[in-house]
Amino acid sequence: MSYLSLENSNFLTFLSGLFLAFVALMCLRVTVQMRAKMHLKKELAQHDNFALGINYAAKVAVLCASTGYFFGHLKTFELSLLHTQIVLPLILIWFFIYIGQAIHRKWILYRFNETQAILKQNVCAALVDSGMLIGNCILVLGLYHWLTPSSLQALLIVSICFLFLQGVFALDSKIRESRFARKNQGASLQYNFSLANTSIGIRYAGKTIGLALAIYAGLHSAPSYPDKIVDNLLTVVMHSIFMWFLLYVFSRLMVVIVLPKVDIGLEVDHQDNIGIACLEFAVFCSMGYLLINMFSI
Repeated sequence: MSYLSLENSNFLTFLSGLFLAFVALMCLRVTVQMRAKMHLKKELAQHDNFALGINYAAKVAVLCASTGYFFGHLKTFELSLLHTQIVLPLILIWFFIYIGQAIHRKWILYRFNETQAILKQNVCAALVDSGMLIGNCILVLGLYHWLTPSSLQALLIVSICFLFLQGVFALDSKIRESRFARKNQGASLQYNFSLANTSIGIRYAGKTIGLALAIYAGLHSAPSYPDKIVDNLLTVVMHSIFMWFLLYVFSRLMVVIVLPKVDIGLEVDHQDNIGIACLEFAVFCSMGYLLINMFSI
């Protein structure tokens, strides 16, 4: 997309983007307020519900980031095609992000009710929910960058790959739950979310976002084949699983370097050490970002 100028149609694109973002933010505010079942100002400012504030901030950031990403990759614009060039693709992006979050809530973390926990001011729940929301945003934008759905066939391909990648998220979460149970005498990770252990929420969010960035790196380097469902799916499978493997291998090495001789499980799971959890968050997110840049050379 060329630089913004008051003398060309890009200014109309800018105004269209701002208008859509503002409308979406108003809808988001109404939705959050309805779920909170009280005035949003009272809940955030008077009751000091930090959990709701964190989750609300993540939703605002995802909405604005996805809008900015879309317009940053918009190559052409015609006012007569506003509904097909801008409105419909943006609605599809937001729809897939919402579906991804719903899958994570209802299928992957089905034993934990994030909405109720957030209204009870559980910061851990807010971090877990915000992490998976941001992760799904990165995943959807990665798919959009990989194969822009300009036809029904392309939309079908993107949808199938999206469902497969949700399966990768689910498998990664189950592995983490299994490791948590093995190291904590069979305790449930999802049950521990309800205990408001903030460090566990930070670590879970970091690994979810890191995995999403690694998948984005795989999609960034993966070729796309128009109208070939099987070839595209196999490409996404190979690249995403390979990046998933690299993420954990190199993140583990990085953790050993930055936190030598530290029992992370003990510090995070039992002592709620937020500092250690933040370091692990930084390791996974930075490694995912490194993979994006290394495989885009």
